[in-house]
Amino acid sequence: MKHKISVQLYTLREQCAADFPGTLRKLAEIGYSGVQFAGYHGHEPASLKAVIEETGLRVSGLHVGENELLNDWERLIAEARLFGTPDIVCAGIGADNRNEAGYRSVKRRFNEVASRLQDEGLRVSYHNHAFEFDTTVDGKDGLSFLIEAAPDNLILAEPDVYWLKKGGRDPVAFLAPYADRAPILHMKDMTDDEEQTYAEVGTGTIDFEAIIRWGEASGVEWYVVEQDSCKSDPLECVKTSYANLSKLMDKID
Repeated sequence: MKHKISVQLYTLREQCAADFPGTLRKLAEIGYSGVQFAGYHGHEPASLKAVIEETGLRVSGLHVGENELLNDWERLIAEARLFGTPDIVCAGIGADNRNEAGYRSVKRRFNEVASRLQDEGLRVSYHNHAFEFDTTVDGKDGLSFLIEAAPDNLILAEPDVYWLKKGGRDPVAFLAPYADRAPILHMKDMTDDEEQTYAEVGTGTIDFEAIIRWGEASGVEWYVVEQDSCKSDPLECVKTSYANLSKLMDKID
């Protein structure tokens, strides 16, 4: 199971900007099996691919912007092939589309791109925050509308369990309809205080054992650690998250 633990490199954006190859090497030393890209900080993808191969890391998807997905999908196909990942994930939608008409348009257009990418053996997923719960479309919140578990909807889910809880949802209950439609989960914890901000996995209030048990029964391929901001050294934060996830997975095994 631990071979499914990855990390979203947005967490380490400052470290990657300063020394991307060195950061990748440190993550492999910690024990991570994969990394998820969110931009390349001026590096050529091919040069980073060489470090990925050197370290034995794998790539658990490419996080991209809404406009990239809609308008630059041919480049994304090439990059996904280079890194050997089937997953292209929209990191969120802009404020202009956070309304009923916007969600309808996004769902239609994302499905058009997903259909093209499906022909290339690739998948499109959507990464949630909490704002999607502020809009209702066809009696559903915006997120449930976008990732609807329907045969004609090609948009898969990349649920972020912190943002599910921040949006007032119980993560496992929300995940229930998305078995085999959520190949990647984002794992970040929530502090047990009034701020309810980001925390290392296993140090806050989220029940990760229940989430992992759901994931193992439901086709999850990657558990991706993410921490949008860290109050201490981000490398130490992701090291803590890795250690705690590993312990949980040993318990579940």
